[in-house]
Amino acid sequence: MKYVLVTGGVVSGLGKGVTASSIGVLLKACGLRVTSIKIGACFDSFISTFQTAVLSLAFFEEKCHRTVVDLDLGNYERFLDIKLTRDNNITTGKIYQFVIDKERRGDYLGKTVQVVPHITDAIQEWLERVAMIPVDDKEGPADVCVIELGGTIGDIESMPFIEALGQFSYRVGPGNFCLVHVSLVPVLKAVGEQKTKPTQHSVRGLRGLGLTPNILACRCEKPLDVNVKEKLSQFCHVPVANIVTLHDVANIWHIPLMLKEQKTHKALLKLLNLRGCAQEPMLQEWMGRAKLCDTLHDPVRIAMVGKYTGLSDSYLSVLKLYYVNLQALLHASVACRRKLIVDWVPSSDLEETTALEAPDSHEAAWALLKGADGILVPGGFGDRGVQGKILAAKYARENKVPFLGICLGMQIAVIEFARSVMNLKEANSTEFDPNTSTPVVIFMPEGSKTHMGGTMRLGSRRTYFQIADCKSAKLYGNVSFVDERHRHRYEVNPSFVQEFEKAGLAFVGKDETGQRMEIIELPSHPYFLGVQFHPEFKSRPWKPSAVFAGLVAASCGQLENNLDPHSPASNGIITPRFYPNGGRVKKPAKSLPGGKLLHGNGIGNGNEWPAACLITTTTSDVV
Repeated sequence: MKYVLVTGGVVSGLGKGVTASSIGVLLKACGLRVTSIKIGACFDSFISTFQTAVLSLAFFEEKCHRTVVDLDLGNYERFLDIKLTRDNNITTGKIYQFVIDKERRGDYLGKTVQVVPHITDAIQEWLERVAMIPVDDKEGPADVCVIELGGTIGDIESMPFIEALGQFSYRVGPGNFCLVHVSLVPVLKAVGEQKTKPTQHSVRGLRGLGLTPNILACRCEKPLDVNVKEKLSQFCHVPVANIVTLHDVANIWHIPLMLKEQKTHKALLKLLNLRGCAQEPMLQEWMGRAKLCDTLHDPVRIAMVGKYTGLSDSYLSVLKLYYVNLQALLHASVACRRKLIVDWVPSSDLEETTALEAPDSHEAAWALLKGADGILVPGGFGDRGVQGKILAAKYARENKVPFLGICLGMQIAVIEFARSVMNLKEANSTEFDPNTSTPVVIFMPEGSKTHMGGTMRLGSRRTYFQIADCKSAKLYGNVSFVDERHRHRYEVNPSFVQEFEKAGLAFVGKDETGQRMEIIELPSHPYFLGVQFHPEFKSRPWKPSAVFAGLVAASCGQLENNLDPHSPASNGIITPRFYPNGGRVKKPAKSLPGGKLLHGNGIGNGNEWPAACLITTTTSDVV
């Protein structure tokens, strides 16, 4: 097994996750099998207990039913088309719990348990064990494991991991370990030149901790000057050929191409003694996708209605919160050859109380909603802003605007239908009103209302289509079932299903028992779907999520081509080659003024790559 460690210096948010993912893409394009591990220094064992604003940094993995993992694992899965597990995400809490459990069992025979050697040994043991787990549906371990160390060199909470990785690099030996250090080379406006001192100090600190970088990946606005590379080489003791420029580009799909252009794959293969085992990287598909993104001009506007879009701690928190949804929308918009424009609509601003308290915000929010081609209501928790989401669902239903509700968004659509169509005025979720007389959404049977850890319905679950010719089944390729990832505690009350169906709301997807409602459709509507699961987590750049693809296609008038199995790829649609369906691969049947630019890894601090396409976003606060 070969190991590539990616670390970061100077500041956080440089794009280590995208860099690690792109290195994986490059190695995979050379014919090697790649797996990934993310190390985070937080003490949390169950990330599923995070508050929702923090959970934006999390990603729901495939196999485990009781945990959530770091968001960067989503980047790895999307870039490398692999399926990772909770063990591919290491946290301080997991390591300490692992060691404490061993001590309680008496595995240490009464010895004093210390950070060195017990914690550091546990980290190394975890890395070696997880690196051997296949993640690409093939037999045997991968050839290379890409490890990302979260945070910045010098962070006190990362010290046990850095010590362990120093020991690990010495133990596996030269030729089996390569360190890529991502650092910042800023340009001071007053001086106008690229400054190397921050990177020099970062490398000095890294070497002082027992790790020596083999490759420097320098984040900067423009390509590094030759004299700057030579200076970095002299003071950081890294060959000029191993100093890579990672400058700002139009979209993050250019990053693997940028690495290839600078012959990073040759440096990696040489350092890992793999030159005789690998081929020249084949990245034609990536190149085509990256160029396509750069040429998209015809817009499709999607209103994203969420209760957290009005966070006081800045617009950037919003981008991080809905990052995975944005990526899924992006994949779908590229498939439809449309430039994605996302309008952020704070759900609370749609409510009547806001009309009285802040009429300008109310008017701006409704203007964005009414100007959108499609509406997305993503998942969430709690009752704040729920009435606004209900109003958004009502507007979409009554005005035939394409609508997709995810998790809570589906529950919102059910509540709105019950109130407006079925005249059940008290219809509600017991999450919002435990004493409601018409509980159309209830607490799920499994789990506990009081115990916070590991009680959600999490992980991949199977949904069976009840109607063969429904829109969602056609979008998934006319399959009989689909496996998607879940994270929720509340679901549609099965005792009301018969009444809903009599009123015209179709429950086209259910679990194996028929008691859990997974997909709803409104047959009389051009595109009105709700899903209890989270399809965004299995979306890939070349395999967009089926229901997201349907939303975007319906929003730009291309849905019928997606639903017709005999229709050729026309009107600019790129028909996805496959849709994920559990462990099997199935073939499918045949910016505006005031907009903001979304940055690649969800943090727009000026040092990030823009998203995998130019996504223009607007908020009601800036309209």
